[in-house]
Amino acid sequence: MAETSMSLDELVRKLMGDEHADVLRETLAWFVRELMEAEVAGQIGADLHEKSAERVTHRNGYRERAWQTRAGEIALQIPRLRSGTYFPSFLEPRSRSEKALVAVVQEAYVNGVSTRKVERLVTQLGLVGMSRSAVSRLCSGLDEQVRFFRERPLEGRYPYLWLDAKVQRVRELGGVRHKALVVAYGVHESGRREVIGIDVGEAETEAFWREFLRSLRARGLAGTQLCVSDAHEGLKAAIAKVLGCPWQRCTVHFLRDMLGHCSKAQQPLVATAIRQVFAAESSGEARERLAGVAEALAQSAPKVARLLAEAEDDLLAFMAFPPEHWCKLRSTNPLERINREIGRRSDVVGIYPNDAALVRLAGSLLIEQNDEWLVGRRYLSIESLEAVLERTAGTETVVEVNALPAA
Repeated sequence: MAETSMSLDELVRKLMGDEHADVLRETLAWFVRELMEAEVAGQIGADLHEKSAERVTHRNGYRERAWQTRAGEIALQIPRLRSGTYFPSFLEPRSRSEKALVAVVQEAYVNGVSTRKVERLVTQLGLVGMSRSAVSRLCSGLDEQVRFFRERPLEGRYPYLWLDAKVQRVRELGGVRHKALVVAYGVHESGRREVIGIDVGEAETEAFWREFLRSLRARGLAGTQLCVSDAHEGLKAAIAKVLGCPWQRCTVHFLRDMLGHCSKAQQPLVATAIRQVFAAESSGEARERLAGVAEALAQSAPKVARLLAEAEDDLLAFMAFPPEHWCKLRSTNPLERINREIGRRSDVVGIYPNDAALVRLAGSLLIEQNDEWLVGRRYLSIESLEAVLERTAGTETVVEVNALPAA
């Protein structure tokens, strides 16, 4: 239950009577509580317990949410409504992904394609009364923001690029299909990370990846010197044809794959040996270690030895760049947190009602992540990037790509 609303005089007396009171935090908590009550009253057309002919709905309790502020954490009691939704205006800058999640849930519900999990969530959030037209307006507003983000011009150079794909379930006519949500992340010449592309495809084919990468180039992607991703032959071929830059295979996923090719008893030894290759202090030392590991495993784990030797150039491509960048270039691990956030929201939805809903939710979350990256610390220092940028200064060329055959 939310605390009973108190007047400013009552708040002052409370703070004056407690020598250990956090005046700033308590004052801010009182202010935002009063602000939420005023906003809800304006939205529903009546104050708390007020009888009014202008009332459009009633309150339905509160939901808790922790709010991190410079004055400390404040436990918000956000009013709930019997129909419709309310979200505090002072949380608006960080609420885009939450709105997108609600929009996807609502769209699935009003179109009759929701799962039982979604139906329970609709009831808990008090969204049962939402009409199709209201849901459509909410979705169109979010879709416009995501569209602008996806189509924005890319200015400057992006020396490093990460490509990632996650399989999501999307409902289509005739059943549910697994589709690939692909995301491109880059490090800008300013040293900051950016989300530069997002799309949904039927499958991770070379044709799809080529089209996706060509769309990035059309928007201005330039100066890419290393592309990092998991192993996928179609993606690797598309990178070579469209970007024409070296490819770095994710070392973490490679190691996991190798452990699947040896017995459980061998796994600790194999893992330690392969990790020592990536811990080398120079490219020459790494290649010597790799050759030694492959030779040592030739008898006990021949498949691991063969695959390790074949992947040498792809696994050690990151060592052609400044050593201070190595730990961030040799895998896709820096993207794991944002991938978990997308996965967590997908678990709530279960099955997306259509492709647009998937792009809306993932895109809204990625916009917020991109905003955090742009105002946060630089991912790589400008000084460490200077040598990388000088390599291709004035020598950028566009890779010609043959036209795709007609479908």
